Amino acid sequence: MSTQNELVKEGNSTLDVAALVLSGGALVGALLGALALFEVFAVTDTVAGLSVARWFGVLLAALGLGTLGVGAASRSGLVRSEPDRTAGPVAGTVFGLVGFVAGGLVASQTLGLGTLWPVAAVLVAAATVVATVYPRGDVGATLPSGLLALLAGTVVAGGVVVPGWSWTPIEGSFTLNADIAIPLLAIAVGFLIAWMASRAYGGFGTHGKQSGAYLLVSASAAGMLLLLVLLVSYIVVRGWAPMTEGVKWGLFWANWTYFYVPPIDRYVIIDGPVLWFHWPFVMNGYALLNDVNGIMPAVVGTVWLVLGAVLFAVPLGVGAAVFLTEYAGQSRFTALVEVSTNGLWSTPSIVYGLFGWAFLVPRLGNNQSILAGQLVLGFMLLPLVIITSREALMSVPDAYRDASAALGVGQWETIKSVVLPAAMPGVTTGVILGVGRIAGETAPILLVAAGAPFPSDAPNVLSSFQLSTAPPFVTNDALLQATSALPYQLYAVITAGVNENAGLAWGTALVLLLVVLSFYAIGIASRIYFRKRLEA
Repeated sequence: MSTQNELVKEGNSTLDVAALVLSGGALVGALLGALALFEVFAVTDTVAGLSVARWFGVLLAALGLGTLGVGAASRSGLVRSEPDRTAGPVAGTVFGLVGFVAGGLVASQTLGLGTLWPVAAVLVAAATVVATVYPRGDVGATLPSGLLALLAGTVVAGGVVVPGWSWTPIEGSFTLNADIAIPLLAIAVGFLIAWMASRAYGGFGTHGKQSGAYLLVSASAAGMLLLLVLLVSYIVVRGWAPMTEGVKWGLFWANWTYFYVPPIDRYVIIDGPVLWFHWPFVMNGYALLNDVNGIMPAVVGTVWLVLGAVLFAVPLGVGAAVFLTEYAGQSRFTALVEVSTNGLWSTPSIVYGLFGWAFLVPRLGNNQSILAGQLVLGFMLLPLVIITSREALMSVPDAYRDASAALGVGQWETIKSVVLPAAMPGVTTGVILGVGRIAGETAPILLVAAGAPFPSDAPNVLSSFQLSTAPPFVTNDALLQATSALPYQLYAVITAGVNENAGLAWGTALVLLLVVLSFYAIGIASRIYFRKRLEA
């Protein structure tokens, strides 16, 4: 009995090690494919005398041979496993789809079947499904995946798919080049082999399916984070040089020097050390005589649009949520409002833009303006504020309300002093999500607020406030003027020809990303502040 236990332990250990090696190699291949896809390196680069494309082929072929070896060892009993009777319908569906794609590629590119490639693809898919579902679990999981990886590796390492290769599935449709196809192949096959290896790690049985599901969930989460990092890194790498061009700073001693500050329309006196900083891309406008053309008017316009939208939507949204949750109760009216707000939040932004263009612009001087843009973006933000604020208010335990009422505190005082502070972190989260959406919207700004695409001056909103004797008693001509914004300026650069203005385009994209992240940072700091106050 002890000898049998030792054999079982040794067999499981061997299979586990092999599965871990396969899974690690597959995930490394998928990661390298993602890096190549985002141009961190090119498949034409050379490493140890071979191109990166050939190395991808060698890795995929090795993974395929290792996968077939694991399946053969399990089937022959060299390692102990407990496979199910079949690999299951999920594996059959996945491998069937992969077989369809692989069969179509081979039929169209290698065999030259032309328009008959879909027939061959369907036949290969059917055969792959049978080969997956009919044998027992270990063979059904390893045979299709191993053959696919071996085929892909042989095709790439053998020079069939090399830089310069291209594939057009249907005449006049998109064209898939080798520079994209090889990294995509490494990513797809890598995840497929990693999934199979995780099933092997669990002995190809029920535990193996659980391990495979866990790997898929973990890989999806890691892939989303990796995609986010790669996207941000890609923008930073492309936009950093143009965004920081001409940046200068220094320190000097100012002795009773007068400085004119435009926002407050005053001269100030400084006596002491002064740190000066000049960032042309962010502080300059767009002019022919500038050494570095900047986007300062678009940055200021974006800030005013988002700030006005937040000031308009947050009080209304939180107030509506308080009424619906604390006073209206559950009724047909609240159900109708809930359906309406969900529908409004999912409404495309162009619809809000058309509404603002048709309804607001004619009533606000018949011109595109900052105020119209603030209202339209506020209308977009309002549904999410209502939805998240209601959820936050409903998540506050009723014990808080009951304890306050037991002390003789009125309902409004309870809401103001107990319920709202407890719900404020959730409300802040809703505002953060909404601001992240509206700060990058282009269509509404294009229709209701956009002025010159490359302005030289920013709107001077602060110094334009004036008191009047007639309603509304406060006027601001700057709010009724058109403005640029970062999304609109990026759109203008692209339509003008991104190849001719690539530096301006990538620099603008990076600044837009930083502005959005700044809004997120403010929201997160507010959430932490309210949470600490609540815990105190």
